[in-house]
Amino acid sequence: MTDTARDILTPTQLNTLARDLLEGAFPLVWVEGELGNVTRPASGHLYFTLKDARAQVRCAMFKPKSQWLKFAPREGLRVLARGRLTLYEARGDYQLVIDSLEEAGEGALRRAFEELKARLTAEGLFDDARKRPLPAHVQRLAVLTSPTGAAVRDVLSVLQRRFPLLEVDILPVQVQGETAAAQIVDMLQRAARSGRYDVLLVARGGGSLEDLWAFNDERLARAIAASSVPVVSAVGHETDFTLADFAADLRAPTPSVAAELLVPDRRDLLTRVQVLRRRLATTQAQRLRNAMQRADRASLRLNALRPQARLEALRRRQEDAARRLHALWHHQQARRIASLRHADAVLRAHAPQRRLEQLRERLLALAPRPQAAVARTLQRDALRLRALARSLEAVSPLATVARGYALVTKEDGTLVRSVAQVESGERVNAQISDGRLKLRVE
Repeated sequence: MTDTARDILTPTQLNTLARDLLEGAFPLVWVEGELGNVTRPASGHLYFTLKDARAQVRCAMFKPKSQWLKFAPREGLRVLARGRLTLYEARGDYQLVIDSLEEAGEGALRRAFEELKARLTAEGLFDDARKRPLPAHVQRLAVLTSPTGAAVRDVLSVLQRRFPLLEVDILPVQVQGETAAAQIVDMLQRAARSGRYDVLLVARGGGSLEDLWAFNDERLARAIAASSVPVVSAVGHETDFTLADFAADLRAPTPSVAAELLVPDRRDLLTRVQVLRRRLATTQAQRLRNAMQRADRASLRLNALRPQARLEALRRRQEDAARRLHALWHHQQARRIASLRHADAVLRAHAPQRRLEQLRERLLALAPRPQAAVARTLQRDALRLRALARSLEAVSPLATVARGYALVTKEDGTLVRSVAQVESGERVNAQISDGRLKLRVE
């Protein structure tokens, strides 16, 4: 930078640039360390440092996040924090703004959760396009939860208050422990196959990550995604997220909120019914007034037209129609008679007997023609045959034999043209004019 007035920064500008660079260079980070200098002023924010044996970093967790912590932060406690790096411009302090804080013992579970979530997200299991809309009016609901937990009491209380007509079945399952996930999957699949329910609600109260781990089971997430019935997940508090929440068609922050989302408030329904009743009464009254006005106008028109004149006009129309019908009938009859006469004339002109006589006369006229043609053909073929016979006789070896010559052949029929073709003692045949001779060569 050159030493000019426009390149000189104020501390505020410098800190702002540093903060922008810091926030833009780092995504959300996970940091594990030991708590130190923990303070919570009246504002409700939480301030502390995260440290190890060689370094420390200032941290701040603001009230909307810190009030949902499941443990009390204290000096020396080892924790796992997630947040973003920033710079507090007023003092130029580099710090980590925390949005999630848990005891370090949950770190392995948290990492396993994030890895499984990333893999299932890549498969498209959590895509919004795959999720199904809930029915507008739920008539039968299945609640998969612990029958003795606070969640089921909250759900039933809200449903009874908002819409007591809803049919609710509590399907008891374990919501914590090693066998809980398998039990929830089995009950979920059985409920979906039964075809009894419009919606399935999977619910549980709050707890630590370990307490909620059954709802992070891969089998449960896949079973929820594959369910033929829409599934609502209401597990833990508002800040708790499980794989069941991501796979479900709807995620509710708490079981009570899920119950409110699934059914309408009966007071709203009563208000709507009253509005519809008033609207129906108004519509009926309006239609009745319109009908009465139409009746009045029709009565006026009826009084304006004398019934006797109307009947006379109808009688004249009937007589005119009868005359037209009669004339039309006579016209059609005349056309049919003329058509029949024409058809009779055509039939007579094409009578079978007359047609047969014409064909017989033509057959008699044509009868000599094939005989003459056959005779001419036979005569022409005989002349050609005699000419071919003369030509064949002229070149035939038999004619030569008839003049005193002979044809000599071997036993296999080969014609002997030279003495070199035979040997002494070999038998040959000689064909003469009136027979065949068997010869032996000397």
